[in-house]
Amino acid sequence: MTRIPPSSSSTPAAPWLARSVSATWWYTAGSVLLFAVVTAFVWAVPTVLSPPVLSRPVTSIVFAAGALVWLTGGTVLLLTYRRRAMSEMTDAATAPSAAVLVGALVASGAGAVAMAVAAASPLLAISTVAFALCMVPRMPGVRLRLTAAVTIVLIVVWIVEGTRDTAADESGVALFHPFFSVLLPLATVLSLWWWDVVGELDRARGVESRLAAVQERLRLAGDLHDLQGHHLQVIALQLELADRMIARDPAAAAEQVRLARASVDDARRGTRELAGRFRGVPLPDELANAADLLRAAGLRVDLDVAPGAEAAPADVLGPVVRECTTNVLKHGGGRWARLALARTGAGWELRVSNDVGSAPTSRSGSGLAGMAERVGAAGGDLRHQVAGDAFELVASVPQAAGVPA
Repeated sequence: MTRIPPSSSSTPAAPWLARSVSATWWYTAGSVLLFAVVTAFVWAVPTVLSPPVLSRPVTSIVFAAGALVWLTGGTVLLLTYRRRAMSEMTDAATAPSAAVLVGALVASGAGAVAMAVAAASPLLAISTVAFALCMVPRMPGVRLRLTAAVTIVLIVVWIVEGTRDTAADESGVALFHPFFSVLLPLATVLSLWWWDVVGELDRARGVESRLAAVQERLRLAGDLHDLQGHHLQVIALQLELADRMIARDPAAAAEQVRLARASVDDARRGTRELAGRFRGVPLPDELANAADLLRAAGLRVDLDVAPGAEAAPADVLGPVVRECTTNVLKHGGGRWARLALARTGAGWELRVSNDVGSAPTSRSGSGLAGMAERVGAAGGDLRHQVAGDAFELVASVPQAAGVPA
C-alpha cells in the first residue's frame, strides 16, 4: 500500500498536532506557565537564600505558598480564558461563570501579594498582579494598550528598585530577576494574542468551508433549475399540442406524446449527469479530505490507500467515507482513527476504525443501515464490530459497483 502523508507543510513528528487549534492552545498555555514558573524561581533564589538563611524560614514559607497559590490561580485563569474564547469561536453558550473568574483573580492576587511581601519588592507585586489581569477577557486592543502602560511602569520601578538593590549587591544578581518580571505581562499578552489569531484563522477557515458548500449548493440549484425548467417547458408545449391535435389528427397527437416521453427521458438523463458531476470526487480525495477533517479535530489519523484507487467506485464508497467520518467525530473517543482502502481480488475494501472512548455510543442507527443498503445495492457487503476499545467498519464492493439509477 502507498502511505499518503498528511500534509507537506506539517512537521514529520506530529503533523496532526500542528494542525490542531487545541494543541496550539496547550503549546501557548505551557509557554505562559513556564515563563511564570521561571519568574517565580529566579525571585525565590535571592529571597530564600539571601543571608542569613537560617533566620528566614517564615519568609521562605510565605514566598513558596504565595507562588503556589499565584500559579494555581494563573492556571485557572488560563483555562477560563480558553473556555471563553472557544465558546466565542463555536458560538456555544459555554462561557465560564463570573464566580470562577473572580475567584481565580482573588487567589492569584493574594498569592502575588504574598510573594511580593516576602521578596520586599513592589516590582514583583506589580508584575504578578498584571500577569493575572492580562488573562481577563477585554475588548480588542484594550489589553495590549494596558500592558504597554504597565510595562513602562515596570521599567521605571525596575530602575528605581535596581538602583537601590545594586548598591547593596555588587554581584549584579539584583539586575537579573527583575528582567523576567518586566517581561512577564508582555510575554503573556503576546502569547494569548497569538492564540487568538490562530483561533480566528480556524474560525475563518470553517466559515470559508461552509460558504463554499453553500455556493456549491446554489450552483447545483441553478444548474438544476435551468435543466429542469427547459425540459418542463418543452414537455408542457408538446403535451398541450397533443391535446389540441388529438381530435382531428390522433397520429400527430401520439407523435407529440412520444416526443414528450423522449423529453422526460432526456430530463432524467441530464439530471443523472448533473448529479454525477457533483458527486464525482475520486475516492482518494474523499479519503484525504476526511483525514484532514479528523486531524483538524485533534485526532491522530493513519491513512493508507492502495495504488490505482482512482478507479474505485466513489459513488458507492464516497458516501460511506463521509458517514464514517461523521460517526468518528460524534461517537469516537477522539484520540485516533484509521482509514484504509485496499484492492482485493474481486474489487475494493474500505476499512475505517477508531477508538470508542470510555463510554461508547451505540451506532446501530439509520446511518449504518443506510450504508449497508447502499453497499448491498451495489453488490457489496458491509460489516462492523467492536473489539476492545476499537470500532471497525469494513465495506467490500466489486470493481464494477455502482449505485443503481
